[in-house]
Amino acid sequence: MKPLAEDGRSATEDRVRAALAARAALVTHRDLSHEAPPQGRSWGVRRVRRVAFAALGVAAAAVTVCLLVLPGGPAPAQAPPAGTPGITEPSTPTDPVDPSGADPRVITEP
Repeated sequence: MKPLAEDGRSATEDRVRAALAARAALVTHRDLSHEAPPQGRSWGVRRVRRVAFAALGVAAAAVTVCLLVLPGGPAPAQAPPAGTPGITEPSTPTDPVDPSGADPRVITEP
C-alpha cells in the first residue's frame, strides 16, 4: 500500500501525462509551419555582450599571468666576479701617530 502523498502525486502525474498525450495526438505535420525561421539581426545584444565579457576575461587572465610569472621590478645588478685570492702586505701609515691619541688641532680650555 502506498502512502497518501505518493497516491496524490501519481494520480496528478497520470492526468498530466494523459493530457499531454491527447494534445500531441491532435498535432499533425500540416499544423507545423513551413516558413523559414525568422531573420533578425545577425549579432544580438546578448551575443555582443558575451563576446565582450569573454575578451575581458581573456585580457584579465593574461594580465594575471604576466604579473605572476614575470619578475616584479628590474633585475638586481650582479656583483662583479671575485678576484683570485692572495696575501697582501699591510700598508704602513704615512703620518706619524701621536701616542697620546689627542688631535693636535683641538684646543681644550682649562
